[in-house]
Amino acid sequence: MMSFEMNDRKKIGLGLTGFGVFFSFLGIIFFFDKGLLAMGNILFFSGVTLTIGLKSSVQFFMKRSNFKGTVSFGAGFLLVIIGWPIIGMILEAYGFVVLFSGFWPTLAVFLQKIPVLGWLLQQPFVRSLFDRYRGKRVPV
Repeated sequence: MMSFEMNDRKKIGLGLTGFGVFFSFLGIIFFFDKGLLAMGNILFFSGVTLTIGLKSSVQFFMKRSNFKGTVSFGAGFLLVIIGWPIIGMILEAYGFVVLFSGFWPTLAVFLQKIPVLGWLLQQPFVRSLFDRYRGKRVPV
């Protein structure tokens, strides 16, 4: 098992991913501004690529089980670039959920370890929601 060492390339990648999410959020807030959305998409994709590496990124996006998510994310990205941001973001959101559905249980465990948020997530109602969806993958 490989250890996750934080070198400068990964730090830059995480920064680019964060800026990509921020620009995409701004693009949605400003009534689907296609410039901000396109900038967010480019920064997000380049950040993920720098964080996990080019070879791992290609393997992840070209995996047979991720094909549907990759195609819909790419088509949404293309639609945002050519000027149809609302339809493009809907396709991208679907692709994002399908691509990263395997990471939701890991995210849930991480969020439960954050001090104040973890206490809120341990409440019976919220915990039952997490337990219901833990370990399930979005059907493709």
